[in-house]
Amino acid sequence: MRKPNLGTRALRVPSADATVRRIRNFRVSGLTLAILITAGLTVLIVSPAIRTSIEQRQEVAALRQTVADTQEKNAALDADIARWSDPAYIKAQARDRLYFVMPGETSFLIIDDNPPVEVDSSSSPISTSVQATKVDWLETLVASGMAAGLSTQTPEQLQESGTVK
Repeated sequence: MRKPNLGTRALRVPSADATVRRIRNFRVSGLTLAILITAGLTVLIVSPAIRTSIEQRQEVAALRQTVADTQEKNAALDADIARWSDPAYIKAQARDRLYFVMPGETSFLIIDDNPPVEVDSSSSPISTSVQATKVDWLETLVASGMAAGLSTQTPEQLQESGTVK
């Protein structure tokens, strides 16, 4: 009995003719085609419904978050109402906000409780070229506007006369 040589069979490359024969032998039955078409149609029909369902779930989650935020705000307002129903809280707020005092008490209002800043006059100036404004700029601006607005002279005449700078 002769043993087949496995080494030569593994090295054999299928020819192009054999590949074409395999492709020709691939058959799709009618049942397979019907199942593929049904699966495709199912995906096309169900996908919009799934998308709508996901969008609705996101909207419901956003609305639930809004409800939770509103409930927290409502609880804070209820606590605020409870505070304002306490006469001691009302008195404290009137003293703090409106500067009310009880009869017989004396109120002292401190306008500026910060101590004055000490300036060291012996130090050298920050800049040697700019020390102080020589002209009151606000007064100059108002005067210039009044002169230009109320005058019957042309702008060139106003500049020549020195009224407008």
